[in-house]
Amino acid sequence: MFCQCRREARLHNIDFSSWHNVLATVIGLALFTLIGVGVRLVMMLTIQQRRDRLNRQINERLRVLIAAYKTLGGSFTGNLSVDPTHLRDLKQRNSEAGERVSLDLTGGSDRARRIRDAVESALSDVILLGTEEHVRLAARAAGELAGGQLVHTNELVVALRNFVRTALSLDPVPSNLLLPGQGPARPASSGGGSRDRNEKDGGGKGNGGAGDDGIGGGMGGSSSDGSMDEEMPSGHQH
Repeated sequence: MFCQCRREARLHNIDFSSWHNVLATVIGLALFTLIGVGVRLVMMLTIQQRRDRLNRQINERLRVLIAAYKTLGGSFTGNLSVDPTHLRDLKQRNSEAGERVSLDLTGGSDRARRIRDAVESALSDVILLGTEEHVRLAARAAGELAGGQLVHTNELVVALRNFVRTALSLDPVPSNLLLPGQGPARPASSGGGSRDRNEKDGGGKGNGGAGDDGIGGGMGGSSSDGSMDEEMPSGHQH
């Protein structure tokens, strides 16, 4: 009885007495459905955009931290510490010792300078985008650099490696696996490349000089034979 009463009340609310009332009812239902679907689509798009933004932020963060890991831990052999000495400090030391300062930028001092600059940039990125542990280790290394002490980055490298592997859902490094200490990546020496470029430029200039001489000699030969001088007027006469 109760269900029958509800059905009769519902039918009573929908007026089928005329086509105008039926059309108005259908349009109202369509508008209500359209508004509901529109609200749902807007909510889905908002959630999707927020999710995409978070994914981009996570990907950018991982990209920066992976680059910092490669910079701070790209070496397994050799000197694994960062020398904080600046060129002005070398000048001051040599001037105090009364020695002449050598500004050979292709030597070891320039390599140490480039390693230090790359490590400072990587530490800045870690302080910006790293976790609390990363920031603490990077701040300590930056403080040691500012204090003029040799810096070892292996502890920070291990923390970055564990974080990246966890973020990428990779298995952790086996605990029984003994890995050697890691230090900053050594940049490739640019001395050979600049020497090759200088030789190439010198050879090109030499060839260019020979070409200019050859062109001049050819024109001189043509002038001495008189053939070039004869052909040009004949061409103008025609």
